Amino acid sequence: MSQVKLLSGRELRDMFVAATDWLEKNAPEVDALNVFPVPDGDTGTNMTLTMRSTLEEAFRAPDHSTSAVAEAIAKGALMGARGNSGVILSQIWHGLAKGLAGKELFTGRDFAKALTIASMEAYKGIDNPVEGTILTVAKDMAAAARSQVDNGEDDIMLVVEAAVKAGRESVANTPNLLAVLKEAGVVDAGGQGLYTILEGALHYLKGEVAEAQLGKPGIIVSNVPMLAKTAQMMAADENPYGYCTSFIIKGQELDPDKIRLKLKKKGESLIVVGDKSVVRIHIHSLDPGGVLHMATSLGTVHHVSIQNMDEQHQDFVEAQQGDIPAADIGVIAVVSGEGLASVFTSLGVMAVVPGGRTMNPSTKDLLQAVEAVASDKVIILPNNKNVILAARQVQALTEKTVKIMPTRTIPQGIAALLAFNSELDMETNLQAMKKARLAVKSIAIARAARSTQLGKLQIKRRQPIGFLDGRLVAVADSLVGVLAKTLARLDLAKAEVITVYYQNDSGRLEIGPLIGSLREKYPQLQIELLRGEQPHYNYIVSVE
Repeated sequence: MSQVKLLSGRELRDMFVAATDWLEKNAPEVDALNVFPVPDGDTGTNMTLTMRSTLEEAFRAPDHSTSAVAEAIAKGALMGARGNSGVILSQIWHGLAKGLAGKELFTGRDFAKALTIASMEAYKGIDNPVEGTILTVAKDMAAAARSQVDNGEDDIMLVVEAAVKAGRESVANTPNLLAVLKEAGVVDAGGQGLYTILEGALHYLKGEVAEAQLGKPGIIVSNVPMLAKTAQMMAADENPYGYCTSFIIKGQELDPDKIRLKLKKKGESLIVVGDKSVVRIHIHSLDPGGVLHMATSLGTVHHVSIQNMDEQHQDFVEAQQGDIPAADIGVIAVVSGEGLASVFTSLGVMAVVPGGRTMNPSTKDLLQAVEAVASDKVIILPNNKNVILAARQVQALTEKTVKIMPTRTIPQGIAALLAFNSELDMETNLQAMKKARLAVKSIAIARAARSTQLGKLQIKRRQPIGFLDGRLVAVADSLVGVLAKTLARLDLAKAEVITVYYQNDSGRLEIGPLIGSLREKYPQLQIELLRGEQPHYNYIVSVE
């Protein structure tokens, strides 16, 4: 038997951080599985947003005991649940918190028991539980964990590993249990999401930091043969889908079971979860007004969301035919200098956050920019290695989908922005932007702030120095001289475009002879000069 391991609430929270990061990497792929005849939002996105809400509350837990953190996780999930899958996920974490109640630390046995209660709570919250969904996957994971401890195992990592293995098999089997999955030739999206969450937690327990950072979750493929193409599922005479309605009721002495009975005849896909003071409801109804009228008689109603599923369905059909452009994506860039800000704005960024060397913007600055733009999907270009970490913190602080393109220089940011296409989806854009970012070479020319020696380079204060992709590579007695030496380290015969962002008009005049000689020596080069007005750097140069 493996040595027993005890984990704290802080470690439970860190498990959820790793799990959320892992799920977020897979959200678009999980969304793509969402091909049921009744569209109900994007499962991967909804589960990711729900998990982010759990983290926000987890970091606010009153202490680091297991029970306090688990309770905070459950509260965050309930308040931030999105869509059908998010509400079910919140009920799973509610059950997990019940199983870990009163625990200062927890073992593998404790976690297996909590998973069992989590599965039971998830089934309890659904009006008509359907097998072949996230419910089945949760049940199978809990059974595997319980079997592990029944055999004498109490090592948390091995208990979770058993749950993850069972989850993978359960997800692959979902098309055998649900005909609509077999018809579409896909596995259940919610089950895939839950499996991915536990897989991310397992990476944390195993200390697989590199795998989690550099790897990417995969979509489980079922060996069940496809019975029909997705398009064949969409008959023109299908019944109307109605409205996907979700909201929260706050009150006193609320009874989720009685509320569930009252709503049972008002629609389908009913989920009612919560306690005496807060209840979250999700229902598909042709009369959302009647549902809300009943809700207001019980308490105050909050976070109301009503989505027309008939329109969603039509959008889905047309998207399959390639007629609908991708959702609007906004790009935010961190830039210092009015000229450079104008360049980024002209290329389509929605917001420019002032900052760069010596004036790194805060996470709050970046978050305010994210919330200010109209798009629900945002890409941030930090354009400085010292801004990347702050930018990544924004992802857990907003309900928007935020991706960080880790540009370290202004040229990388511009190259990535030029590769952006508003008509493509997020993942396709990120891949194109990454490729463009890595293809560009960045040069920065400045004057040394002090005398020093770095390697073989002896540098005097105020002496011009040249950086290539962030590495100090050249020193000279003039700005133009050091730029020439830095450019000489590149094979310009293979380059196509050089863009020079000069600090002021005198800089443009000073660089004229060098530009002339470059054009003469490399006639294939397209050389552009733009006023950047950037502080600190006399020249910033992009070579592609």
